[in-house]
Amino acid sequence: MGGQSTTRTAPRSSSGGTGNGPAGSRTGDRVSGLVIALGLILFLGGFVWGAVVYRPYTVPTSSMSPTIGVGDRVLGQRVDGSEVRRGDVVVFNDTSWVKGSAVVKRVVAVGGDTVSCCTNGKLTVNGKQIDEPYLPKGSLAEITDFGTVTVPKGRLFLLGDERQGSLDSTAHLTDAASGTVARSAVVARVDAVIWPMKGLLQRPTGFEELGPLSTPGPLRTIEGMIVIGAALVLGGAAYGPVAKLFGRSRGRTATEPASAR
Repeated sequence: MGGQSTTRTAPRSSSGGTGNGPAGSRTGDRVSGLVIALGLILFLGGFVWGAVVYRPYTVPTSSMSPTIGVGDRVLGQRVDGSEVRRGDVVVFNDTSWVKGSAVVKRVVAVGGDTVSCCTNGKLTVNGKQIDEPYLPKGSLAEITDFGTVTVPKGRLFLLGDERQGSLDSTAHLTDAASGTVARSAVVARVDAVIWPMKGLLQRPTGFEELGPLSTPGPLRTIEGMIVIGAALVLGGAAYGPVAKLFGRSRGRTATEPASAR
């Protein structure tokens, strides 16, 4: 009839019902669920792996400054003493140094090495002068010469990066072990300073000519798992609301008034 207006609607999808969304949305929901599940596995797995491999420590003194400051929070990778290499910053327990407290120092010589100071202001290990860029700018390798020490097998010679005030191997030279510490006393190797956020410790290349350096722990991989997992969980959780928003938008445009006939 000439004065009557009708409404024309878009045809229903053959794959959808009145009570259920289209097949595409159901597939999207399933994919979203899988993405969230994968994200949770990566996110929680990263935290669990980190808890198994690493342990946090707080450094109470300035003996490792500027690498590690007073009160800095570090992550130490749990390692066996046999895995320690020259240049590593390690956490160890030795009651002849400090009773009932872990100590953080840098390994500068291992069993069989001869270490002495100073030659042209530098530490010498096995006759090689060692560049130590981690020391405070302009400082000498030691404030006084300590002669030559031969490190016994299975032991380590350790120094703080702040050589003027560090109670390290040089303060124990008169001990029976000439200031050295047993490898078995090491409980962790410091991988990173996490508070304040200074990041991963740099591997000291000055020791490379004397032998292989240690490889970084899996901290970057663990961080990547946590970040990617969180992104997947958030992305998967956002799918439902976004899909509904677009669905409502399509529903509004699917109906349109017909012209009067």
